[in-house]
Amino acid sequence: MKRFAVLQLSGCSGCEMALLNAEEWIQEFDLAYMALVMSAYHVPEVEVLLVTGGVRTEEDLYRLRRAVRRAEEVIAVGTCAISGGIANLGDRPEVREVFLAREKRIHLPHLLPKCRPIDTVVKVDRYLPGCPPTPELYMALLRKASDFKAATSVCQECGRKKPKDKRPAQLLGFQQGEVLPDVCLVNQGYLCIGTSTRGGCRALCTIPGYPCVGCRGPSNAFIEKESEVWFTSVHRVFAHMTDIPEDEIEAALRSPQLSLFLFQFADYAGAGQVPRHKDQVV
Repeated sequence: MKRFAVLQLSGCSGCEMALLNAEEWIQEFDLAYMALVMSAYHVPEVEVLLVTGGVRTEEDLYRLRRAVRRAEEVIAVGTCAISGGIANLGDRPEVREVFLAREKRIHLPHLLPKCRPIDTVVKVDRYLPGCPPTPELYMALLRKASDFKAATSVCQECGRKKPKDKRPAQLLGFQQGEVLPDVCLVNQGYLCIGTSTRGGCRALCTIPGYPCVGCRGPSNAFIEKESEVWFTSVHRVFAHMTDIPEDEIEAALRSPQLSLFLFQFADYAGAGQVPRHKDQVV
């Protein structure tokens, strides 16, 4: 059996729980290390190392550099490992002031200047985006399934109809209004960015009526381009399908509500760090 390990850095354990829900791997792969379920500190030698969470502390930095030496392949898993995730919000000055004021009493590891994706520290071979990735995506990753190909976008998997005569004039809030079951969420006035987000999640959010917020990162069309190209594309979609003013769309796209996921769209092009290429992303 192929041996793999899961190294958790600063994160929430959501990616680990999603992996544990993918029961199929138990018969095919040997899990040699995962701190969530094993009482061990050091990562053993493995063929595949899955890394979740961002590099937020000196301890994260030490454990990551130590673990990658013992792995043949390193894979960044989830939004935090790929783009810093919710821990990256701690780079805000007001958040840091509150946290650092309590540091001496709590005895937490020393904070690094900012939270970083792991590929700014070590070489990454592949990426598995999502918050968290679905069990199906984990299996495609571990099996290196040649027959698996992520959908072009979440929109492609959603299957909702796009009526030309339904053009909303303003955005609805995230959970406002009654969602029609078969009509595209954009046509209903919701800020859904599934047209530009990487597919493969089976549209788990949009099918039951929740707008896509981009947790799988940019689709192949945008991975190797700057974030402004993606923003322009979203504006074109809404201009084509709605009568919502452009400045209203712009303000919503750059609002704190979507910041957790949408900031990662800028990261894939390699602005200030390692570029991510579409053939590396599951």
